[in-house]
Amino acid sequence: MAKKEPELPLEDAGRVASVTEFTRRVKELLEGGLPPCWVRGEVSNLRAQASGHVYFSLKDAGAQLSCVLFRGDAARQSLALRDGLAVLAYGEVSVYEARGQYQLVVRALIDRGAGRLQQELEKLKQRLAAEGVFDPARKQPIPLLPRAVGFITSPTGAAVQDFIRILTRRDWTGRLVVLPARVQGEGAAAELAAMLRTAEALKIFDLLVIGRGGGSIEDLWAFNEEPLVRAVADCGVPIISAVGHEIDTTLCDYAADVRAETPSGAAELISSNYVAATERLQQATAGLVDSLAGAVAQAAEKLDHARSRLRLLAPTAVIEHNHLRLDDLGNRLGSALRASVQLRREALGTARARLATASPEKRVQLESHRLLGLWKRLESASPASVLKRGYAIVRDEAGKPVARAKGLKPGQALVNEFHDGKLRVRVE
Repeated sequence: MAKKEPELPLEDAGRVASVTEFTRRVKELLEGGLPPCWVRGEVSNLRAQASGHVYFSLKDAGAQLSCVLFRGDAARQSLALRDGLAVLAYGEVSVYEARGQYQLVVRALIDRGAGRLQQELEKLKQRLAAEGVFDPARKQPIPLLPRAVGFITSPTGAAVQDFIRILTRRDWTGRLVVLPARVQGEGAAAELAAMLRTAEALKIFDLLVIGRGGGSIEDLWAFNEEPLVRAVADCGVPIISAVGHEIDTTLCDYAADVRAETPSGAAELISSNYVAATERLQQATAGLVDSLAGAVAQAAEKLDHARSRLRLLAPTAVIEHNHLRLDDLGNRLGSALRASVQLRREALGTARARLATASPEKRVQLESHRLLGLWKRLESASPASVLKRGYAIVRDEAGKPVARAKGLKPGQALVNEFHDGKLRVRVE
């Protein structure tokens, strides 16, 4: 049966739509009927225009979708787009009438891999929190003035350089030891945990810091791994977690005793009490100087007043008496000033001596001298040392030492051992 041809409409009857009218209907149907939604796919045909707009396609095994990321939305994204990257895109459909094609106007982008990591991170965080790993009652107070600080990080990273620069700029006088460990990649978490346990076992640190500079969630993932998080929570030495930038948060931040927003922030936290104590010392010193200057000025004022009275009274005996009293007061004031200065010098010397005796280097030196003395005593008591002094050891044919002449038989073979050789002899 032949197919019936469609009846041709009359254009003046309004039954024929122009391309523009038809495309506008499609635009209204698509944009009005499809609400904003999330779309997953792989980035391809990525093009960044000089205007700041970014054009690309999302594809999967069955289809592809044209996408546009306008300049304002592109500036807000932290994700670096590249061809082949699997993403989740949020946006609304739009029809570009001039070309008669539809596209997705993207408002937000998420790395699909990072999204999965974020879900894993949240599950682990909830489980550890339920076990009490992050319980505030477990946290230890940070020492006010730590003398020895261990920083567990990569020795080649920018974080350790910033850390040292800030401590140096603030004139911190404690001891800093950089404990090297990888901070990202496979095996980094285990290496960090092992170094943390080593630092704790050394028992020389008042405070530990663990951290690194900023990065993506993948770069910082080692600080979210459960073995390292538990090691931080169980550490017996107070510990500060300083991972990434201000916006970065890892599970080590929750497990540590204190979280610093950055390694630089940790350095400022460590040195803040030292800076405050130094300022108080300077203020006290300035106050003491002011007090002494005030006392001297007051004494000088009294002296001028006394001189004025003397000029009025003018008796010789009173003048001489006041001269004597003035000398006495001057001597007492000088003695008091010298005694005060001497007391503070002695206190400073005592503090320096205590600091010197508490130094690990002093302990190592003392133990080295003691070990050398023991070795010399052992060396002096050795048989070789005795032989060098002119003695000899007599042995029988079996090599056993002969301590007495009794029991030896004529003709019996013996060996005399000297420090430079052996001599075979016989008993007569």
